[in-house]
Amino acid sequence: MKYEFTSESVSAGHPDKISDNISDAVATYLIDGKINHRAAIETLVTTNMVTLAGEYKSDKFDKVYIEKLVRAIVRDLGYEQDGFHWEKLKVYNELHGQSPDIAMGTDDFGAGDQGLMFGYACNETSDYMPSAIYYSHKILKFIETERKNTSTWLGPDGKAQVTMEYADVNTPTRVARVVCSHQHTEDYPLDHTRDAIKQLVVKALIECNAPIDDNTEYLINPTGKFVIGGPDGDTGLTGRKIVVDTYGGYAPHGGGAFSGKDCTKVDRSAAYMARYLAKNIVGFGRADNCTVQLSYAIGVKEPTSVYVYADGEVRPDLAQEIRDKIDLTPKGIIDKFNLFNLDLTKTTNYGHFGKSDLPWEHLDLF
Repeated sequence: MKYEFTSESVSAGHPDKISDNISDAVATYLIDGKINHRAAIETLVTTNMVTLAGEYKSDKFDKVYIEKLVRAIVRDLGYEQDGFHWEKLKVYNELHGQSPDIAMGTDDFGAGDQGLMFGYACNETSDYMPSAIYYSHKILKFIETERKNTSTWLGPDGKAQVTMEYADVNTPTRVARVVCSHQHTEDYPLDHTRDAIKQLVVKALIECNAPIDDNTEYLINPTGKFVIGGPDGDTGLTGRKIVVDTYGGYAPHGGGAFSGKDCTKVDRSAAYMARYLAKNIVGFGRADNCTVQLSYAIGVKEPTSVYVYADGEVRPDLAQEIRDKIDLTPKGIIDKFNLFNLDLTKTTNYGHFGKSDLPWEHLDLF
């Protein structure tokens, strides 16, 4: 059963990821490791402007510090272009206190909202991630390292898209084609730019042992010139890259975004738990691929449902084993992964899953 599947990733300098980065950094600052602090931070970035909106509960709110934090993030991403410059941009801070009606349900560690969350794992890669999103992340991380270390002609903004060819479910055979669009400087010739970016893409794929061959197609900067990038070319918003953040469309997503939220919000924390459960089921040889769904009601501690689908079958036995084995309340998840002491910006770029240093990636359940 031969078929193809495609996923994409975006660079840390993509407008939506700038927004995610700022939201996660401000949330980390406001949470400050304190279990009673809350944050739900949204960011909009456009031409020389950053706007913050959302809610918080914290004794550490300092507008001057937050503006410095925003400018430092933009500077470190490499934005010094006329239309988006870390020194020139305006910062509008419209954050305000958390609603007491919401606080009433979460102060006792009930779920911060209703919702459903999915986790997934498979045996396709060493990180138990689907191949297309795995290789898409690898390409852009490689280019980012090259840009920071040696290249003066690459800009911060970029996207990569990988199409995998499969022989059967979870059996990828080759990289069929790659699309990569990356920002570059005005003074670099177009043909040279395309050749240079293609070389970086190929190097990245070789480094991570991707199954490329002589027939792999490469579409590099297919529209041509890509000089105006970042928020000057395309407005960014927090939470618009949730498929990039998860499994590249290869597995379901519950709909809630992650960045900017403290981990009483089960949109974030329960998605981490669902990934942990799915990865452990696969990692301990209980299945070759696994989807876990959790669902919650606002203010209620225990999940309203636990669902496991593994190797093409619904597995109520595994769902019950999970309920018996681990605390799935928001407080239980927070404690398990020490989430209130997590620097949330570690999750922002190149996916929230598949990074071995994050606690929900550990194999220790069974």
